Amino acid sequence: MDHSRHIHHTGHSNPRANDTPATTKVTPIGHHHTHADATGIDESSLRWKLLDRARTRWPQLSTINTRFRSNFAERRHAYVDGVLTDGTVIPLMRLRYGGSANVWGFAIYLGSSGKYQDSVLPNGNFVGSVEDALDCACGLYLGDPTAWQHPPTNL
Repeated sequence: MDHSRHIHHTGHSNPRANDTPATTKVTPIGHHHTHADATGIDESSLRWKLLDRARTRWPQLSTINTRFRSNFAERRHAYVDGVLTDGTVIPLMRLRYGGSANVWGFAIYLGSSGKYQDSVLPNGNFVGSVEDALDCACGLYLGDPTAWQHPPTNL
C-alpha cells in the first residue's frame, strides 16, 4: 500500500445532502498532517486522534477516512470510516463537536438503513472522547466486544 499520498475528494456522493459530508481526506495510519482551519476547530487534530487510536487498538484497520461538512464550523459533524487491510471501507460513525476537543457526540452508522443514529457510548453517555467513540464503533463492526467492557460511569 502506498502510504505517501492523500486522497482528497470534494462534492456530494449521496443525494441526501443533510447526511452527506462534503470533503474526504484519507491519511494512512502513522502519517499525520496539520491543516488548522479559521474556525479554531482543528480538523486534523481530530483525524490524528482517530489515526493514533486505530494504530494502537485496531490492527484490522489500515487507515481511517474522515469527512467533514463543507461548513464544519457551523454543523460540526465529522464522518468516520475504517479501511480494512484488504481495502474494504466500512462506515463507522458520525461525530458532533461538543465545544471541546475531548467532547464529541456519537452516532453509530446503521448499515441496515444507511443512516447515522445518535447512540450511547459504553460509558453510558451520549458524548465522550473520539477514542471512546472509535472503540465503540469498531467493537461493533470488527466483532470485538472487549471494546465495551467498561462499566457505565453515569449510573
